[in-house]
Amino acid sequence: MPPSLSQTTSAARLVSRLKLRHLALLIHIAERESLTRVAEEMGISQPAATKALGEIEAVFGAPLFLRTPRGLRPTPLGERAIVRARHMLQDVDRWADEMEAVRGGHSAHLHVGAVPYISARVLVPLVERLYERHHITISLQRATTDQLLDRLRAHELDCVIGRAAVMKGMDELQHEVLYPQRPALITNRRLAQAMARRAPDWAALAEMNWILPSPLTPIGNMVSELFARAGARPPAPMIETYSMDVIAALMAHHDSLLSIVPEEIATDLSRDGNITIVPWTFDWTLPPVSLIRRRREFTLQAEESLIGILREVCAEAVGQAGGSPQTVSD
Repeated sequence: MPPSLSQTTSAARLVSRLKLRHLALLIHIAERESLTRVAEEMGISQPAATKALGEIEAVFGAPLFLRTPRGLRPTPLGERAIVRARHMLQDVDRWADEMEAVRGGHSAHLHVGAVPYISARVLVPLVERLYERHHITISLQRATTDQLLDRLRAHELDCVIGRAAVMKGMDELQHEVLYPQRPALITNRRLAQAMARRAPDWAALAEMNWILPSPLTPIGNMVSELFARAGARPPAPMIETYSMDVIAALMAHHDSLLSIVPEEIATDLSRDGNITIVPWTFDWTLPPVSLIRRRREFTLQAEESLIGILREVCAEAVGQAGGSPQTVSD
């Protein structure tokens, strides 16, 4: 449906009268709730800050903040304006990054988020091929999916490699499943050899020392459910972490630690010989890894280039996965 005349007029007014400094002022006011503090931080006088806020509210045709004894509080319209202002300034930051990349001889720069349980076998060829084929550079952030999606919605990231199972607010996001992940049990070599000779006793396993992600994460929640279905109390981990470095270091120094991680991560961790995969497979899978991005009216060529290569390296990673350990059920 084409925009109405009133919508067109409103958009034209915003384009012609709203300035980037207005957006910065809105965010400062939202954070400080005081024009006096905002003026000090922005290096302007308080009358100038008051005048600028008046200009912004004139553009919108309504108050954006209420004057209360506790300071300036946003109106419902002000709350929406602040969200949009943050998004627009983040887009300006991304624009500046792209210009810096082009001036440095690169074609574009992307900000990508990835959960910790994405193997270097996916990320390294992705970065290398994207640069070799398209001269596109990347800033990579690692965090949990929910944290990365918050940054994606705030326009701090261009896309996320994570788990769509935890997505909320689907209307503004889209996702594509890249590959499945299977769980693997890891521990030190001696304990792994002993465990391989017997079937799992979930009650006994629950009493052992574990390294696990938070139960609020998809994998942590599934591990808790696994023990619950077996009639055992979920283990209280020695530490909750996603960090591969921490897992590797702890298992190198403690003979009794266990963890459940994605199969390809287990393979990566086992390469130094200190960690071994217990030859069991589970009759459940982890939430698949997906590419998550904002819905856009226009496609970004750099993003499309990344997606093409990401599909390629994920297919290769799935093809390299193998092995047929004994199946373990709850």
